[in-house]
Amino acid sequence: MSIRTALRATSALALCAIAATASAQDTTITIATVNNGDMIRMQGYTDTFTEQTGINVEWVTLEENVLRQRVTTDITTNGGQFDIMTIGMYETPIWGANDWLVPLNDLSAEYDVDDILPPMRNGLSHDGTLYAAPFYGESSMVMYRTDLMEAAGLEMPDAPTWQFIREAAAAMDDPENDVNGICLRGKAGWGEGGAFITVTGNSFGARWFDEEWNAQFDQPEWAEAVNFYVNLMNDYGPQGYATNGFSAACGSTPPWLRLS
Repeated sequence: MSIRTALRATSALALCAIAATASAQDTTITIATVNNGDMIRMQGYTDTFTEQTGINVEWVTLEENVLRQRVTTDITTNGGQFDIMTIGMYETPIWGANDWLVPLNDLSAEYDVDDILPPMRNGLSHDGTLYAAPFYGESSMVMYRTDLMEAAGLEMPDAPTWQFIREAAAAMDDPENDVNGICLRGKAGWGEGGAFITVTGNSFGARWFDEEWNAQFDQPEWAEAVNFYVNLMNDYGPQGYATNGFSAACGSTPPWLRLS
């Protein structure tokens, strides 16, 4: 089966509805964000933002699984810990429908909403109203070392199958020289490995639910997909792959092939 790719979200900044009731005299906002490189770089603009607006910023920077739990608890209980938070495409339309987020209806003319890729814009909206501003988008892709591919006498097809990926990983794997044949995410959590294993499962014909909303995780397609994934990583992936998430390095030497 061919590898299916999917455009998926994104870290997006959302303004909590509870923050909209804050007094105009308040000069400090608290932002809860994930600890990836893009968000860390964004924090470097804090002083400039404060100089231009007079608003101080307090950052709460957390690992993704912890962040997702904290912000979900806070917003569903009206805790009010955070004024702005980093969330994804899954939460945004649900929270927007519940009036937990401030609709982004009055953005400045310099912010061109129509310039956002339609799948991103629609995924961060409810009933046509944008509820979060995307900071970056993600997709699934294959990255590989052309030198090792050439040395193995292989050529990457335009539409590689998972079977080809396994064969290529076997050909490139060279543990004696600290080169892993492949690197994939294995860490639990939607933003860590859950989204990618879902896309992988789709390639094998697996799905979460059928048309009557019956769970499908006990079906043969999921067993085939997960067993393929685990065996591939056990055979040709780096040690400790089960704890590798979006920010993890894949061994001391870059692997020949990575899917992200």
